[in-house]
Amino acid sequence: MALSGVRVLELAGLAPAPLCGMILADFGARVVRVDRVPRSAVATDVQARGKRSMSLDLKRPRGAAVLRRLCRGADVLLEPFRHGVMEKLGLGPDVLLQENPRLIYARLTGFGQSGKYAKCAGHDINYLALSGVLSKLGRKGENPYAPLNLLADFAGGGVMCAFGIVTALYERTRSGKGQIIDASMVEGVAYLSSFLWKSQSLGLWNRPRGENLLDSGAPFCETYKTSDGKFMAVGALEPQFYEQFIKGLGLDSDKLPSQLSFSDWSEMKKKFASTFAQKTQAEWCSIFEGTDACVTPVLSFDEVASHQHNKQRNSFIENDQEEISPRPAPLLSRTPAVPSFKRDPFIGEHTEEILLEYGFTKQEISKLYSDKVIESNKPKANL
Repeated sequence: MALSGVRVLELAGLAPAPLCGMILADFGARVVRVDRVPRSAVATDVQARGKRSMSLDLKRPRGAAVLRRLCRGADVLLEPFRHGVMEKLGLGPDVLLQENPRLIYARLTGFGQSGKYAKCAGHDINYLALSGVLSKLGRKGENPYAPLNLLADFAGGGVMCAFGIVTALYERTRSGKGQIIDASMVEGVAYLSSFLWKSQSLGLWNRPRGENLLDSGAPFCETYKTSDGKFMAVGALEPQFYEQFIKGLGLDSDKLPSQLSFSDWSEMKKKFASTFAQKTQAEWCSIFEGTDACVTPVLSFDEVASHQHNKQRNSFIENDQEEISPRPAPLLSRTPAVPSFKRDPFIGEHTEEILLEYGFTKQEISKLYSDKVIESNKPKANL
């Protein structure tokens, strides 16, 4: 795989960092999740595919020393703590990069390593708000709303950080040097919104929130309920696609207002809604299949893996526990990602194995156990 041979140490954290680590693991990196000691009863990382786990007490000097030693043999350190936490532990980038100048030290936080909010707590909705993106999300007459925690946490955080790591690894092939990555979720999601910033002169966002072409204002870029309580998604923006959409609905475009008649959009929505309500989702799928009307079913998680298009591309995979999840993307022609189908690791399951790989002796490991600096959680064999 593309990242085969890359050694990653991921300090256990919440959602964005685990996604970043999983992306790297899916594409071939050997990712070790460093969990806390004493270990919690429940693993919060549901994105541990392809990772191994070791338990280490970083708050104790000997535990911090173990991580320093691990970092000497690692390519990437991924840390998700607030500004200053790693420095207090004696594990800041000035220390670790001095000992391993090739190390990529990736710092994934909400607000970044500097600025007024650098030491503040926050969540996806806060990062989204500070980026300006939240102000654009919401329907007419309603408060802004955050679409789950996908945008700032995962897209602006986990994915952008993974991109930064791969970029730094590539640069290292020329310079031989590592570097520090300051991945801020605020800046990550702001960068994702570059189109919004750069398209303001086009008039796409001139009207209030929820009244524009792409923010639920347009009747031809909307979702509609069907007679069986399901939904269809419509994205018939271009005139030629809009004409096929109107034809599929069985309406006469000559008897309707102009597509871009803003003042008629509200009434057109009602007209389209009443039309969609007359047939089931399956009936509408049959009508629009094979057309360029840009009309598709809104699929539930229970339906998406069995949809014909997704099945043909093997877009979803099933692991050994019969859990379904999306296949890694994008597809690489020569070195595609090969995700693990094994269960996620137990916290501390691979502690001894990892330490041996990184050059620790069995005597050193025994001492770390007796001092409660590390823990192991190997599953018992079924006899």
